[in-house]
Amino acid sequence: MLMNKSILITGGTGSFGKMLTKTLLEKYSPKRLVIYSRDELKQFEMHQTFNDPCMRYFIGDVRDECRMKEAMSGIDIVIHAAALKQVPAAEYNPMECIKTNIHGAENVIHAAIYNNVEKVIALSTDKAANPINLYGATKLASDKLFVPGNNMAGGKKTRFSVVRYGNVVGSRGSVVPFFQGLIDEGASELPITHEDMTRFWITLQEGVDFVLKDIERMKGGEIFVPKIPSVKIVDLAKAMAPKTALKMIGIRPGEKIHEIMCPADDSHLTIEFDDHYVITPSIIFYSSVVDFACNNLGETGEPVSQGFEYHSGTNASFLNHEEILQYNHKS
Repeated sequence: MLMNKSILITGGTGSFGKMLTKTLLEKYSPKRLVIYSRDELKQFEMHQTFNDPCMRYFIGDVRDECRMKEAMSGIDIVIHAAALKQVPAAEYNPMECIKTNIHGAENVIHAAIYNNVEKVIALSTDKAANPINLYGATKLASDKLFVPGNNMAGGKKTRFSVVRYGNVVGSRGSVVPFFQGLIDEGASELPITHEDMTRFWITLQEGVDFVLKDIERMKGGEIFVPKIPSVKIVDLAKAMAPKTALKMIGIRPGEKIHEIMCPADDSHLTIEFDDHYVITPSIIFYSSVVDFACNNLGETGEPVSQGFEYHSGTNASFLNHEEILQYNHKS
């Protein structure tokens, strides 16, 4: 599916984009690999490591539809990773978050259809399920744009799907490097927002591998959700610094105690596979009737029970201290 394809990654200079680039170059032979982002310094720095002849670096913003259309010319597959992701920053700068996460998604859709791109897969977040913060709300809106994008494509071949997963271990701005920085500075205590807080946990490589597999699986319109473990943030802190005190500082603006990836309200749309869930579209596609219980790899799933919810606080799998350190090491 990916061999000898022209691939574009929006937000390609981020943590996910770099790992995706590394994986694509090592395991596949892209015809062309386009890194699309707005930061020339990050592109310059990334070019020092990733400079394969198939690679192209495009300066551009997902807010700019014209530039997106230029960048997608001749592209077969788009992985949309560009977003404003910091929850407190989004609360304080709401319009900027909306411009990138919602208007940017609309521009990706229009540019992909315009260029007859074969497949587009957009990265979402657990915060998009039953959102209480602006970041989650914009990503839910983004998801709600990409799914009906399959109708907007009309007779063209372009298909859109979404991948939703939890906290990425070691990604920029996340809790593990934050804690590690404090530990390295000799901090006497680590700040914890709430003693009961839990999060879904996934490594960067696992996230990349899941996205690449979903590009092969997708028919268009699915929201893919991986089955991954949960972590108690108190356990994370104790695993990283067993002798350091914990200080409860209160929940930050827009923060949840637990996260959800498959809401109970969507249980009638949710199909369970061996290693993932699929939330199927709530709308009917006019082009064809799609059987989402059997994907393009021949994997089959079954509907979940009514009221099923995939919740970080009630997850069947939690990491212990040793497993947490193993995950941190993988990052």
